[in-house]
Amino acid sequence: MGTRTKQHALAAAILLTAVASWVVTRGEGVGPAEPPSRPVAPSPPDPGPHLLLGNPSRAAAGPGGPNNYLLTGPAFAASYNRDKGGPNWVSWRLHWSDFGPLRRGGFHPDGALPAAFARVLPGDYHGTGFDRGQLCPPADRSATQQATDATFAMSNVVPLAPHLTRGAWRGLEEYAGGLARRGAVVYTVAGVEGVGGTGDNGPADVIAGGKVTVPARCWKVVVVVEGGTGKAEDLGRVTAATRVIAVIVPNDPSVGRDWGRYRVSVREVESLTGYTFFDLLPPPIADQLRAKRDEIPVPLAAE
Repeated sequence: MGTRTKQHALAAAILLTAVASWVVTRGEGVGPAEPPSRPVAPSPPDPGPHLLLGNPSRAAAGPGGPNNYLLTGPAFAASYNRDKGGPNWVSWRLHWSDFGPLRRGGFHPDGALPAAFARVLPGDYHGTGFDRGQLCPPADRSATQQATDATFAMSNVVPLAPHLTRGAWRGLEEYAGGLARRGAVVYTVAGVEGVGGTGDNGPADVIAGGKVTVPARCWKVVVVVEGGTGKAEDLGRVTAATRVIAVIVPNDPSVGRDWGRYRVSVREVESLTGYTFFDLLPPPIADQLRAKRDEIPVPLAAE
């Protein structure tokens, strides 16, 4: 056999061996790689504890919504209104671990707001006849100095009549705080509505040269989760029997200490504000919670 013939025979043998090997491996189920799987859609972002029951105005951070601008942080979540110079609402979870010794704090502008927003300063309230009303109270964030300081950001502040902040509004704050100290987890949304309140200097629609709007009314929705943990599983603990407290209070000196007489249904707060509460709850439960008005007897504070 010539050299060229031997080379051809060797090449043919190699080719046959390769074909046989391919047939065997195909028979063993080793074939082409499976096509790549479709990408999995990302999970929706965790709303965090302060928006566990929902985002009532669908606030979002971004250039498209300066008057419904979402702020989120360790202390609370808020919908900020650039044109009104304050929050539309503030939402927070209250657990017994949020309490500590009462701490001092100093009012300050919120650095988390976009630079293009007008800065509301603590001094803008001086001499106006209105208190710097903190919607999320410092007592609810007294576990650490950092948490307390967050409640002194001007993004948590609205102009409130002194009779309100030191009367019914404070009374409900203390009542809700007492429920949390006794073991419940309390989820609260507090906000303002309308234009025009009455402070120590008389009625006003705006202060700070028009930079800050004075609200006509304040409202609050409180959900009391007994046996809660303050974590995401509390969403499943809310039932149609869960206690809900809602109030609408005028921003004027007529308000005394008896916050109980201002109780309404959550549905009435929705009608007033245009917001939707409890949108993360199952609809049948949410509907029942919105419809009921709290009538549990509450202590009457001295006037």
